Amino acid sequence: MASSVQESPARQQPAREHAGRYRRILRFAAWNLASTWWFELFLPRIGLGRIAARTRSTRMRRFARRFHDLAVELGGLMIKVGQFLSSRLDVLPPEITRELEGLQDEVPPVAFPAISALAAKELGTPLGRVFKSVDQEPIAAASLGQAHRAWLNPADAGDTGLHAVVLKVQRPGIGAIVDVDLAALRRVAGWLSHVRLVARRADMPALVEEFAQTSLAEIDYLHEAVNAERFAADFAGDSRVAVPDVVWERTTRRVLTLEDVTAIKITDVRGLRAAGIDPTTVAPVFASIMFDQLFTNGFFHADPHPGNIFVTPQPAAMGELPWKLTFIDFGMMGEVTAGTRTGLRKLLIAAAARDGKGLVAAINDVGVLMPSADSVALERAMTQLFARFGGMGFAELREVDPREFRDFAVEFGDVVRSLPFQLPENFLLIIRAMSLTSGVCSALDERFNLWDSVEPYAAQLLRDERGNLLQDAARQAVEAAGTALRLPGRLDALAGRLEEGSLQVAVPRLERQAARLDRAVRRTASGVVFGALLVAGAIVRSDDLPLGSVLMAASAVPLLHALWVGRRGR
Repeated sequence: MASSVQESPARQQPAREHAGRYRRILRFAAWNLASTWWFELFLPRIGLGRIAARTRSTRMRRFARRFHDLAVELGGLMIKVGQFLSSRLDVLPPEITRELEGLQDEVPPVAFPAISALAAKELGTPLGRVFKSVDQEPIAAASLGQAHRAWLNPADAGDTGLHAVVLKVQRPGIGAIVDVDLAALRRVAGWLSHVRLVARRADMPALVEEFAQTSLAEIDYLHEAVNAERFAADFAGDSRVAVPDVVWERTTRRVLTLEDVTAIKITDVRGLRAAGIDPTTVAPVFASIMFDQLFTNGFFHADPHPGNIFVTPQPAAMGELPWKLTFIDFGMMGEVTAGTRTGLRKLLIAAAARDGKGLVAAINDVGVLMPSADSVALERAMTQLFARFGGMGFAELREVDPREFRDFAVEFGDVVRSLPFQLPENFLLIIRAMSLTSGVCSALDERFNLWDSVEPYAAQLLRDERGNLLQDAARQAVEAAGTALRLPGRLDALAGRLEEGSLQVAVPRLERQAARLDRAVRRTASGVVFGALLVAGAIVRSDDLPLGSVLMAASAVPLLHALWVGRRGR
C-alpha cells in the first residue's frame, strides 16, 4: 500500500457536523502526549525518574480506560485503533492491552430500520423483494458495519445455489466519520513527527496514510468481495481452508451478500470439544495457514481475530482433517512484496536456527533497520536472547524467573532502544496478523509453542531455498557449457570472414589465438560445472546423503576434463 496518499481538501478538514468529534480526539491525544512527555522525558532529566517509574502502571491503566471509553462512545476508526493497540502484546504493557481486549464486542448495533433503509437504497428495491426474510437481530456489529442473517428468494436461490446468506451493511454515515477520524489522526501524526524520539524510529504520517488506505478499502464492500475471491483462489486446492461465496447480484459498495458459513468460533474451546475436535490440533494448522499467506502467497488476512475464523466440521476423506478453517471478513487484507517476502523467509529460517547474525541480516533485508544502524551490538543481543529464551513457548516464558528478563533488559535494552528502527510499507498489517495469530493459538492451547510450527515450516523453506540454489547452479553450468560448445563454431566463422577480407596476413596468428581462447573457455566451463556440482552436493548432502555424495563424486569428471584440456594446450 502506498504511504503517500493525496487527499482532497474536503477530506483534510472535518465536516462541520462532526467538528466536536474531531476536537475530542485531538484533546485526548494532546493531554496524553503532554502527560507522557512530563513523566517519561522531563522528570528523568531532572533526576525524578523514580517518581515516573512508581506511577507508570497506574498511569497506563488510566490511559487505557479513558481510551476504551472514548472508543466505545465514538466508534468509527477509534475502535480500530483500540483493536490494534490491544494486539501489540510485544511492545505495549499488559495494563494497556488487557483493558482494550474485547473492544470490538462492545460496539452497539445500529437499529434495524436504519440498516434496512440503507440496504434498500443501495440495492434499489425494498429488502422484502430481494430476500425471502432478513433477521432483524445482527449476528455481528462492528465499528464500520454490521451483519444480519438472511435467506434469498427462490429465484436467486436457484441461480446461485445458495439459500442461507449473510447480509453485511455499512453503518449509516460511516464515510463521513472515517474522514473525520483520519483528519484527527493525521494531525496527531504531524505532532509526533516533531518529537525526535518518535521521528527517529517511525514515519508517523506515512503510517497513518497506510492506515487510511486500509480503512478506506474496508468501507468499500466491492473491494472486500474481490479480496474474498482472490483469497479463495490462493487456497483452491487446500482442503484445510474454506471461503464463503459472494452473491454478486446482491452486492454493492455499501452492501455485501455472502454465503452463510457460520460454524464454531475458532476460540470456542467448549464448542470444539463438543464437536469432537481437539483444540490443540487446530492451533498448529491455523499457524501454518497464516505462514502460507505471509511467506508463500504474499496476500494475507490482516484481521484474523477469533470472530473472523470458524472451525467447520466436515466428513474426513483419506488423509484430510475432519474439519476445516473458514475465513470471513476480507476488508483488511495485506500484500507482501516479493523483496519483503524474501527477507521474511530469511528471518524465519534464522529464527528457527537460533542464528542471531542471520536474524539481524534478515531484519536489514526487510528494511526494519535503517542503513545507518550499527548492527554489531544487536547481533550480540539476539544471540544472547536465543541462548537464554530460544524455543520457549508463552507458558514456559511465564515460568521463567522475572529477574532473568530484568537482567536481559538492563544489559541490552539501551542497545535496542538506541537503534534507528523504521516500519516498512505494510509492516503494520504484518505485525497485526502475526500478533493475532499468536493470540488465537495461545487461546486454543495455553502451552502452544510457536517454535513447534515455525521450525518445520522454516525447514521446508530451507529445503526450497536449497532446491532453488541447485537449480540455479545447474542452469548456470548448462549455460556456460553451451557457450563453450558454441564458441569454436563462432570463432571459425569469424576467421573465415577475416580470410576473405584485407587482413589475410593476420589469419594464422588469429587462428592460434582463437585456439588458445577456445581451450581457456573450455577449461573455465569445466571449472564452473565442477564448482556447481561440488557446492550443490555439499548442500544437498545434509538432507539427502546418497544424492549429495553422487553429485560430489560427479564433480570429478569436469575437473579431470579441465586438467586434460589445460595439459593438451601446452
